[in-house]
Amino acid sequence: MKLIKYVCFIIFLNLLFGCATMTDVLKNKDEGTVKVYNVDKDLAWEIAMTVLRWEGCATIEEHKTSNYMLTTIGKTLFSEYGTLIGVWVEPSNDNETKVTVVTKRRSQTELTTGLTETTFQNSYAKAVEIIKSGNSLPIEKPYSN
Repeated sequence: MKLIKYVCFIIFLNLLFGCATMTDVLKNKDEGTVKVYNVDKDLAWEIAMTVLRWEGCATIEEHKTSNYMLTTIGKTLFSEYGTLIGVWVEPSNDNETKVTVVTKRRSQTELTTGLTETTFQNSYAKAVEIIKSGNSLPIEKPYSN
C-alpha cells in the first residue's frame, strides 16, 4: 500500500511541476554557465561537439548560423528521465569564444541532471588544453571526472 501511495505521489509531483522542454533550455540561456576560451569560433564549435559526445549525449542538433546546439542525455543512474542541454558558441573577439551551457532536468522532481554545467565547462577546458598541447581530440573521453 505504501508503494502505491509513493507512486501516486511521484505522478502527482510530475503533473504539478511539469516537464522541461528544449524551449525552456533556449529561454534560460542567460542563466547558463559562461566561460570564455582562447580559441576561434570554428575550433570552439568542434570542441563543444566533442565534449558532448564524451559526456554521452544523444544526437546533437546543430544550429550553427544561430550559434547554438541542442542535445539530450537519456536515463542515467541519477536521472530517471534524462537531461536537456543547450550550448551556445559565440565569438567574443578575434581569438576568443564565449561558450554558454544550460542543462535542465527533464522532470522537475529529479534531484540532479545527467550532465552538470560545471562538468561540461571542466571537460571543455580539458579539451582546450589537449588542443593547445598540439594533440588531436580523441573520440573517447581521455580522463574521468
